[in-house]
Amino acid sequence: MKKFLFPKIFVVFLTLFGFSRGVSAQDEAFNKGDMIINVGVGLGTYISDKGLSMTVPPISASFEYSVVDLFDGRGGIGFGGYACYLLRKSSDLNMNVGDFIIGPRGLFHYQFVDHLDTYAGFLIGYDVVSFNKSENLNLSGSGFSPAFFVGARYYFTDHIAVWGELGYGVSPLQLGLAYKF
Repeated sequence: MKKFLFPKIFVVFLTLFGFSRGVSAQDEAFNKGDMIINVGVGLGTYISDKGLSMTVPPISASFEYSVVDLFDGRGGIGFGGYACYLLRKSSDLNMNVGDFIIGPRGLFHYQFVDHLDTYAGFLIGYDVVSFNKSENLNLSGSGFSPAFFVGARYYFTDHIAVWGELGYGVSPLQLGLAYKF
């Protein structure tokens, strides 16, 4: 059932945000005043403890606002917020461990080619760890979880893009959909 969930979400997203608007994508650079919402899923995670396996992959949402234009509008600086949830399980201890990472992100954008918004950034995240057992277990708890990444968004329309990020922190690879206001 999990393998059918992402395609359904993709279809709903395109329907809600107007895939029928056309495929012009003339203004896909990240310009001052632009706002973007990303939703996605991580493939793998750097967050681990011995004996725990991932049962829910990192599911993330982020918001970004462009505050400065650079390089004649081909670049910019953006700031925003990030939230991610993942669930891990220990079969030995019959225990679930949930991670909720939240924090601000800063990004530097530069558009090398049309339809492609490329960027690099950092996250100052805080990982709120929750356990479903009250026993005193030797597991790491909540704490700061910084991340560094490079990414790109490819715009199919003026507002809708697919995106991917490679980096260190939450997940080595994240993929998803974006909507630009």
